[in-house]
Amino acid sequence: MKKVKKAVIPAAGLGTRFLPATKALAKEMLPIVDKPTIQFIVEEAINSGIEDILIVTGKGKRPIEDHFDSNPELEANLREKHKTELLKLVEETTDINLHFIRQSHPRGLGHAVLQAKAFVGNEPFVVMLGDDIMEDKVPLTKQLILDYEKTYASTIAVMKVPHEETSKYGIIAPEREIEKGLYNVLNFVEKPKPEDAPSDLAIIGRYLLTPEIFSILENQAPGAGGEIQLTDAIDTLNKIQRVFARNFCGIRYDVGDKFGFLKTNIQYGLVHPQIKDNLHDYIIELGKELEKKQNSNKEKMAVVSKK
Repeated sequence: MKKVKKAVIPAAGLGTRFLPATKALAKEMLPIVDKPTIQFIVEEAINSGIEDILIVTGKGKRPIEDHFDSNPELEANLREKHKTELLKLVEETTDINLHFIRQSHPRGLGHAVLQAKAFVGNEPFVVMLGDDIMEDKVPLTKQLILDYEKTYASTIAVMKVPHEETSKYGIIAPEREIEKGLYNVLNFVEKPKPEDAPSDLAIIGRYLLTPEIFSILENQAPGAGGEIQLTDAIDTLNKIQRVFARNFCGIRYDVGDKFGFLKTNIQYGLVHPQIKDNLHDYIIELGKELEKKQNSNKEKMAVVSKK
């Protein structure tokens, strides 16, 4: 059995949901408190035993490469001023086996993954999307690797979502649960309408795939949105070899839209050692101010109604 040693992180999207901030800044570099979102993904890969990571980039994504490169001037400055904690934070983002390739013409997630064919070769690998930050005792990517070591098959991470939101995700039609949280899958459907969704189990940004996916992607017709959809290719793969789904029971932070991004910043801020106390106090005070305004508005409405 070949070990899972490689990860692919697609990062070529335009980030239109965060305009105008992402007009000149890579979406993946937007910080959760003080750490770029893509660093969370890279750390999950490393903590799962991944040895080599390929980041698929595009126009305007050079800051990602710079972030994970060494900065001798900055490091020397921090060392000279004995700012050892900051120096440690800076050095943590270097000396990682990172590789980069550009997706010149973004044609969907499936097309982005196809760019990794030469990098992956004939090995199983994981795909990790930057819009989802996953938190659990055992990293989700590691959970998928552990499943592969038992089944030798592709395994996709899923999570239960509200039924009315199924049109936002790839959805699985589970056949049966072969062990706790691990499903045999009948088929995969990309962004079905709620009335057509075969379940509420949605694909969530982590995939462990066998290399046979590449020959399928090379011949995959455009699907939803006129793009090469990875979900469609996985459904085809499932017809020629087993594909399983792992139900994720940890915490998922969706940083792919503004509201989810803000919520994640608040949640991480409340446990950040430097700001957690001040942020907690601020939220309490903000709640009191909002309550005062609501009570004041109610009093004004009562006066108006009496007149």
